[in-house]
Amino acid sequence: MNYRGALAWLYATQRFGIKLGLESIRRLLAALPRNGDFQIAAGGLEAAAPRKIIHVAGTNGKGSVCAMIDAIARAAGLRTGLFTSPHLISFRERIRVNGEMISEDEVARGLTEIRERIRNWDPHPTFFEIATALALQHFQKTRCEILVLETGMGGRLDATNAVQSSVSVITPIDFDHEKWLGYSIGEIAKEKAGIIKPRIPIVSAPQRPEAEVIIRHRAEKCHAPLQFVNDPWTKTEVALDGEHQKINAAIAINALKAASLPFSDNAIAHGLASVEWPARFQIWNERIVIDGAHNPAGARILAQTWREQFDNERATILFAILRDKNAAAIIQALRPIGSKFVLPQIRGERALPPHELAEVISSITPSLPYSIAPSVAEAISLAFLRGKPNALEECAQ
Repeated sequence: MNYRGALAWLYATQRFGIKLGLESIRRLLAALPRNGDFQIAAGGLEAAAPRKIIHVAGTNGKGSVCAMIDAIARAAGLRTGLFTSPHLISFRERIRVNGEMISEDEVARGLTEIRERIRNWDPHPTFFEIATALALQHFQKTRCEILVLETGMGGRLDATNAVQSSVSVITPIDFDHEKWLGYSIGEIAKEKAGIIKPRIPIVSAPQRPEAEVIIRHRAEKCHAPLQFVNDPWTKTEVALDGEHQKINAAIAINALKAASLPFSDNAIAHGLASVEWPARFQIWNERIVIDGAHNPAGARILAQTWREQFDNERATILFAILRDKNAAAIIQALRPIGSKFVLPQIRGERALPPHELAEVISSITPSLPYSIAPSVAEAISLAFLRGKPNALEECAQ
């Protein structure tokens, strides 16, 4: 398959839906050649070579923490493999070595090999399981010294949990993906804390009391040393905006320390000053800020960061969202910073139609005006008509 054909095949596997569990991914990883770099163990895939694996779960902040760990490790001269999801523009964003996206040729070659090995499998591996296997294969081939793996959903049954980690990291736990993870913080925390493994150190963000209890219990059961990071990093600049990113920076630094990886103060300073993570309060220009907050907690952090940057100024909010997200709670969180909502029509079967979103807005805050636009481009044009210095674009997630 060429790159376009390989991606077409991969996206076609979305028809198999989301299937949480480790049996399929373990079977897939065992079927792929590992060149002596990995071996299958009872607890999952283990690195036979001297390689560190930092595994990151949580509800919000996972991507930022992963990007910071990667940036600091690269500044320290380590060869890094970074696996994150979802992507914004190109599938290749999900798999990076030393900051460089996997090539189109490597995607095509890797997916062709996987397709041939699983052609007649039943059950068939899912999109995310295949993407995880592709990433691990690429990191093996490129001889990465440290792997940074972000969970796709949950943790206990997430495909990335088939790998034996060196450190488990848990960012703040809140409500999201309730259909799969549970409808209480305790239930969700049990799934996230499932990445904790026997005697493997844990670095956690500050948590809600219900989540903290679950994490502590799991850590004790696994005899795993646990550290909660409560103090933000303030010694050097952090390139990502928002006070919450200083806590994320402190988590990243402590995760590297827990992995016993060599890095200096200069590597921390350079890594944090240069880290990039698009669509996380990304100030695109003097008129547009882009943020991908897609759950209530993320929206609250977004509103907080807006006030930190722009004080009492109000935003025109370009807002699009998927049907399975808590639109009402997200709108409630954004309402204090918004002067108007602009609702673009976006492509995708899972998208919540603008007219339904308008009904949600009207039921929550009837006095807040909104407009419906047939596309994102026209929605941006409507926002610019306000003549104000800033607009806020909320990415569909």
